[in-house]
Amino acid sequence: MSLASGRMELREVDIRKHYPAATAMLQKLDHTPRIAKATEIPVQERAAMLGTRRRFRTSASGLAMRSGARAEDVHLLSRIENVNKDDPIISPLQATVMNGLRRALAIALAIGDAFSDTSDLGDLKRANLQGSLPAARKSDFTELLQAEALVVGHVFANALAFLLGPHETDVSAKPGEVEEVLTDNARLILHGALWEMDRDIAAHADDDAQLVATVAGFAEELMTKLELRAQTSTRIAAFASASWRVEADGFIICGLTKRPRPNG
Repeated sequence: MSLASGRMELREVDIRKHYPAATAMLQKLDHTPRIAKATEIPVQERAAMLGTRRRFRTSASGLAMRSGARAEDVHLLSRIENVNKDDPIISPLQATVMNGLRRALAIALAIGDAFSDTSDLGDLKRANLQGSLPAARKSDFTELLQAEALVVGHVFANALAFLLGPHETDVSAKPGEVEEVLTDNARLILHGALWEMDRDIAAHADDDAQLVATVAGFAEELMTKLELRAQTSTRIAAFASASWRVEADGFIICGLTKRPRPNG
């Protein structure tokens, strides 16, 4: 509904209906890297009631369009659980990061729904599923899917940085430039981001403080990358001027503007 300020409320029911999909992405997703290069990283998995040890997987190069690239399993919740591999119990900060990721994904997916409903994208998606998408609208469909990906990816990163802000410390992490930014559609932008985040956690997070710093730093880098991409998009003007509020978190979405993070 509309708020007095003209800002729209993103309803809690519309956010929480995406919790199952968000949780599923965090538990396991398959992603074939197209831009970032896949290198050997440790895969950490915690077996129920048993101690674990790190094992390694060998990954093929993931350069865009290169034949031989293969899908990789990403288990982000397991990755986070094993940041401190000597402690079999999930720490409060690890749980905070997990909940922040789920919440940010759900908020982003809810905004994606709103974007579809307030543009032609919703109708075009339905026509495409029914096999009745007119040839003359295929270009519009592609452009709107890309715009939705920009919106969903930016809101995910913005919400994640905001939610983790109170938990940041003086510890810093520099995950580097985010490379696997795939704007074909909303699902792909999220899968690519989670795949690369998993690798950054493996490379940079040896304790809980570094975990928070790595994930928050990744979110900032992803926002920066998407803001640059959005400069060439002609389909996000309506979203860029829109404003939404998530009441439960005190989080305000103002187009592609970064929301200042609460201090830790």
